[in-house]
Amino acid sequence: MVRDDKWLQEILDKIWDNYFNDVPQVNDVRIGFGRRAKRRLGSIGLDRGHGNTSVIVINSVFKRQDVPEFVVEATIFHELTHYAHGFNSPLEQSNAHPHAGGVMRREFDERGLLDLYIQQKRWLKLNWPSIIESEFRPKVRLKTQVTKQTKIPKPFWFLGE
Repeated sequence: MVRDDKWLQEILDKIWDNYFNDVPQVNDVRIGFGRRAKRRLGSIGLDRGHGNTSVIVINSVFKRQDVPEFVVEATIFHELTHYAHGFNSPLEQSNAHPHAGGVMRREFDERGLLDLYIQQKRWLKLNWPSIIESEFRPKVRLKTQVTKQTKIPKPFWFLGE
């Protein structure tokens, strides 16, 4: 299956219909792949040109077939949780901070997807470093250039729960 913006839209629609049907969609919500990133899996923001449109951007590394679909689904679920809690959506903001007090884990649990949350965390911890290493491997340089290997910082999900 081709992993493109249409594929992401189908997953978003499925998740919204099955797990967020209690959350009104009060503005346009778009989803698409953004740039490749080492640490950010997804984000939600307001469209700069159309302030009444929420835009979910998903890491383009997720186009890789070796990234399981459940990782993408969990990321979209995470971003929809932000929308439902009033972050970058017209809905009333429920907390001062988008990740306050373990709200993500609780939301996955309350909506019946705690296993998905745990499965994504486990997969990322075991596999994300090698995916990132292959995606961001330093390009071959001329011998006259000096290369410096840099250590990739650990993403926030490695820092404990």
